Amino acid sequence: MEMKKRISLELRNKTPAEVAELVVDNCRSSDGEIEGLTDEFKELEFLSMVNVGLTSLAKLPTLPKLRKLELSDNNILGSLETLAEKCANLTYLNLSGNKIKELSTLEALQNLKNLKSLDLFNCEITTLEDYRESIFELLPQVTYLDGFDAEDNEAPDSEADDDDDDEDGEEGAGQLGDYEEEEEEEDEEGSEGGEVGLSYLMKEDIQDEEDDGDYVEEEEEEEGEEEAEVKGEKRKRDAEDEGEDDDEDDD
Repeated sequence: MEMKKRISLELRNKTPAEVAELVVDNCRSSDGEIEGLTDEFKELEFLSMVNVGLTSLAKLPTLPKLRKLELSDNNILGSLETLAEKCANLTYLNLSGNKIKELSTLEALQNLKNLKSLDLFNCEITTLEDYRESIFELLPQVTYLDGFDAEDNEAPDSEADDDDDDEDGEEGAGQLGDYEEEEEEEDEEGSEGGEVGLSYLMKEDIQDEEDDGDYVEEEEEEEGEEEAEVKGEKRKRDAEDEGEDDDEDDD
């Protein structure tokens, strides 16, 4: 797809002045120049034109708010002075995979006073002796070259920010977990209390049953004693009756 048409599609019913980010990677520049990008994109802060066949930046429009520019995997040889003229507030520039060979080509970037990060991966210039030391000396405003500073400390990125957010989330989850553990402990204590209360009630029921059993046994004993007394009295009366019968026979 041609770059001009791709830019038109990326507007998505917005005016150029409403666009803050624009990505047109892998489209085609018919003559190696920027096409379809105008001064109307005055609010643009991020622009990505990766692998679009650029050989020159001569037609780059004025983009006063542009801070991040991705130009990797093109065929750019020079004309970098345009960047300082049209994009004075750049803080990040990616020229990886281009045809940059000499330090002198990068001298034009000295006028980008806010430039903090520069990427030149897979450019022939990276094969020069003392490449890193030379770049930091040429461009003292640059803090990170190819992702690392002069002391080989890695540049922070959005992924690191995401990791910080994840850690905050984990810490919050940990606090929630501690709270849940406390609740579980309270529930266990309540359960133990419930078990004690249940055991106590069961013990009371058993004691009541035993007491009832003792009462039944006492009743049975009393009934047995009464029955024995009745039987004894009956035998006594029978014996008296027999005695009276014998007396009558003697008479």
